[in-house]
Amino acid sequence: MVNQESTTIIAVQICYYQHPNRIQSVTKSITISIYKDVSSIIVISNQSSTRMAGLRLAVSCILASLCFSSLCAADDVKVFVKGVTSIAKTDDNFVCATLDWWPSEKCDYNQCPWGKAGLLNLDLNNKILANAIKAFDPLRIRLGGSLQDQVVYQVGDSIKKFPHFKKQDNSLFGFSKGSLPMDRWDQLNDLFKQTNAKITFGLNALIGKRKSDNSTLWVGEWNSKNARDFMKYTASKGYKIDSYELGNELCASGVAARLEAGQYAKDIIQLKEIVKELYPDRETQPRVSGPAGFYDTEWFKTFLEVSGPHAVDGVTHHIYNLGAGVDKTLINKIQDPYFLDEIAETFKDLENVVKEFGPWAGPWVGESGGAYNSGGKDVSHTFVNGFWYLDQLGMTATFNHKVYCRQALIGGNYGLLNTTSFIPNPDYYGALLWHRLMGKTVLATSHFGSPYLRTYTHCSKQKPGITMLIINMSNSTSMDVSVTNDENKYPHNYRMTVNGSNQREEYHLTPKDGNIQSDVVLLNGTPLQLTSSQDIPSLSPKIVDSSSPITVAPDSIVYVTIRDFKAPACA
Repeated sequence: MVNQESTTIIAVQICYYQHPNRIQSVTKSITISIYKDVSSIIVISNQSSTRMAGLRLAVSCILASLCFSSLCAADDVKVFVKGVTSIAKTDDNFVCATLDWWPSEKCDYNQCPWGKAGLLNLDLNNKILANAIKAFDPLRIRLGGSLQDQVVYQVGDSIKKFPHFKKQDNSLFGFSKGSLPMDRWDQLNDLFKQTNAKITFGLNALIGKRKSDNSTLWVGEWNSKNARDFMKYTASKGYKIDSYELGNELCASGVAARLEAGQYAKDIIQLKEIVKELYPDRETQPRVSGPAGFYDTEWFKTFLEVSGPHAVDGVTHHIYNLGAGVDKTLINKIQDPYFLDEIAETFKDLENVVKEFGPWAGPWVGESGGAYNSGGKDVSHTFVNGFWYLDQLGMTATFNHKVYCRQALIGGNYGLLNTTSFIPNPDYYGALLWHRLMGKTVLATSHFGSPYLRTYTHCSKQKPGITMLIINMSNSTSMDVSVTNDENKYPHNYRMTVNGSNQREEYHLTPKDGNIQSDVVLLNGTPLQLTSSQDIPSLSPKIVDSSSPITVAPDSIVYVTIRDFKAPACA
């Protein structure tokens, strides 16, 4: 015998569970009756009847916003924040994005997603581009990428011919050498000055070197003459450079080419000496970073030991932990907390190596696009990618990384901005909120709830209190989150007060129409769209009574600012 639970719903989403927190769903616009007994659930419509023994069924009404209490209850989660001491610190400008050298002919998997988004062909007069950079005030931008070690600079007399990038199968990455004209460099710096960008410039590390008998190993001394002429020109023009980086993905086994750690260390020492010569004022002297490649413990140890104290300031490594952009399981990896956790060991190992062998420096993620070969065309620019990206920001910060550079600001499938329209993708807004809300002091944060709930806490940026990032990767379970100040003399659930009004600030990011592969993100229920003057919209919080828990909807990302959370580490 069965009991009738509900009838006549205009539209429902029938969701078949394959995991307690991740479900596969299909939406039906039908009139149904639902019956339930102990062993099975029966869905009866005017068209069909389906029995699903042993499965749980979740029904959420799309149009009428109905929910059955037995199936849609939220999980209560208590999050513990240790406010007494910090566990790590980032740079003031932790969020970073890249601009790459790729020409429009760069193609992967029969698609060419770069368009005119490379350093040599990007429309530098685009108003959206300028406004998107300016909104960070400042945005750290790393200039570099795969073709970096094939670029020469059109200045000085050490280079006699200045080539242009062309498709060339027998060359590194399938392209010939290219060059940067100084008038283009002037134009780029006009944009950077206008937008107050903070620049890392990646230099060609292979000039003067030659291939050994080994197919990928390059040997010989670095010929720094062209780089020095370029840096001298840059300094003479008063262009502000935050840091110079040497080479791209040449460490360990390399990608298309590689260098031995000892030789690369000698090259870095040479670069440091040039920087000190051309920028004698230590207050404005650019930093030096490297090796800008994939982490290998022994290679990085040797590099730091040979280069010695203070030769390098940022120890940069690259992350593409999601695999190839064409991988059909890409969207599943992004939503799998166990998969996302696998890369944590790399961050921890590099943190420890830097602490032991280069304590004067800090680890940086110098480039990370998630999925290599330009990202996934239906995934990397959509809302769901934020589960991976913002989780990466939170995770790397806990392992004392100072900077995290997203590949790319624009270009490929993983750009923060759309390659053709320049309209911001969802991850742009997630990054901007991080930059504005999350300070550099990192606090230990934990909970005993679902692994699909990710939480990270920092001291708030330039304001009192803390800001917490909450990511709910479950597409079926809402989370009611309460915050506890752990290891404090006030260990009870904390009640927030803003100007004596018992309030907190919340920023809820959700995808348009509930579609996690949407390019449109909503902030507190309102689509984020450029203004009529092509400015970035204001990002205003909703003010919430602190007597209630933080309600985190399925498939959503939330920033929460608690102004008077008593964290001595934030004093």
